[in-house]
Amino acid sequence: MQVSGVTVPLLPECLQGGVLGTTAPSSPRWPTEGSADGDSYWTLDTNFNPDKDRLSRVVCHTVPGSPGKGRSAPSSRTGMAVRVTVLPSPRCLFDDPVQIRVAGLQPQQAVTLRASLVDESGELFQAHALYRAGSSGELDLSRSPALGGSYVGVEPMGLLWALQSKTPYKRLAKRNVLTPFCVDLEVYEGHGDRSRLLGKCTNERWFLGEGVKRISVREGRLKATLFLPPGPGPFPGLIDLYGSGGGLIEYRASLLASRGFVTLALAYMSFEDIPAMPEVLELSYFEEAVNFLRKQQQVKDTGIGVLGLSKGGDLALSVATFLPGIKAAVSISGSSFNSFVPLKGDGFTIPVHPYNLERIKMTEESGLADFSDVLDDHMDPATWDCRIPVEKSLAKFLFLCGLDDKNWKSTLYCQEAVQRLQQHGREVEFYSYPGAGHLLEPPYLPLCQVSIHRVLGMFVLWGGQWNEHAKAQEDAWRRIQAFFWKHLMDSDIPKSKL
Repeated sequence: MQVSGVTVPLLPECLQGGVLGTTAPSSPRWPTEGSADGDSYWTLDTNFNPDKDRLSRVVCHTVPGSPGKGRSAPSSRTGMAVRVTVLPSPRCLFDDPVQIRVAGLQPQQAVTLRASLVDESGELFQAHALYRAGSSGELDLSRSPALGGSYVGVEPMGLLWALQSKTPYKRLAKRNVLTPFCVDLEVYEGHGDRSRLLGKCTNERWFLGEGVKRISVREGRLKATLFLPPGPGPFPGLIDLYGSGGGLIEYRASLLASRGFVTLALAYMSFEDIPAMPEVLELSYFEEAVNFLRKQQQVKDTGIGVLGLSKGGDLALSVATFLPGIKAAVSISGSSFNSFVPLKGDGFTIPVHPYNLERIKMTEESGLADFSDVLDDHMDPATWDCRIPVEKSLAKFLFLCGLDDKNWKSTLYCQEAVQRLQQHGREVEFYSYPGAGHLLEPPYLPLCQVSIHRVLGMFVLWGGQWNEHAKAQEDAWRRIQAFFWKHLMDSDIPKSKL
């Protein structure tokens, strides 16, 4: 993969063991592969109230003669138990890499592995890959190459990032971070019709680490959710902004809190009484968010970070430019020009980057909207009043974008901002990823090439190629965390406690 910039250390080993969204009344005991019928353990109540840290005690049951969670179905062909395991634990944070292994196969046996995930709307996402067991009858996806299917080659996490829905243009996104995505991993005999199940297990992938607290915030005008890591801190503080689709998006913020950041997920469009397309966005609203975060006792008092995706990217730049106390900003697939909604500050307003919706390109066969040529040429002096004067900011900046972004020309806009900063002697990092699209998300969320835009009400092209986009997301996620640890805590990413 070709990226420009400095080398940063790899993300440390994941938080291992049970990952749970609140503090348990006693140490939680998770069901293990050998859990017997009637064994009990702590788990989140399905009607969990985030304002009250409580857990419910449930009983683990399995149906006689059928595999339960974490168990393997017997192989009717070999007479041996085919075991599918997820290491280091079948329960992890969503951004954790895991090792998927299959044991008990015959030497060189042809099998198909399938991953299945049902999202909160009931939509089924699946991926599959064809494998052949080694001479010992084992498969290790970190070493064994896929021979076909949803991907080919050695892809340890391919069954996750290749998940797709049979319904066209569905995006996999987490709405309720208090529950996990449960990924069923199944191994079938042969490379054909997958009619004979040999073994299975379930990988629970959580978005909230053990002890992390989720607090709904309705203070003043703020519509937000605060995530607090366990312990007194001090922790680096972040404000997390998503794009023009609006809503209150929590899953990136909850993962960041699980990695040691006090994170405020902030809504600013299309949520509760906030209009889908406000006439103006007021900088004072974001200032309220900054002040709220700085008041939190666990937040280190040396400065706040802000990160945003798409429209949230240019807002992150504006917040870092015009508001005091911002020490570091990350723009993901963003612009260095104010987009779509005027931004009103104290005594000034940044107008909208001029655009023409008649330049939307609709694909003939499927009616998908390509917005890449909608905005006026940013080199035209008529657009320069819309520039965000990042060179006046005292913050450090990190720009991330995909070279296959089909939504807008994020690479050009990032380069424009980087050049201005460098001309003023400012420190800046910039990474662009070949084959990556617009929606650079936390790792192992599958690529979304097309989805419906909630505000515009049309199917929008985002771009990206599956394998390249997946690797870009892993790299970008490491760089985001390393960047904020460096500039907000003057340290490297902390090592795992385990």
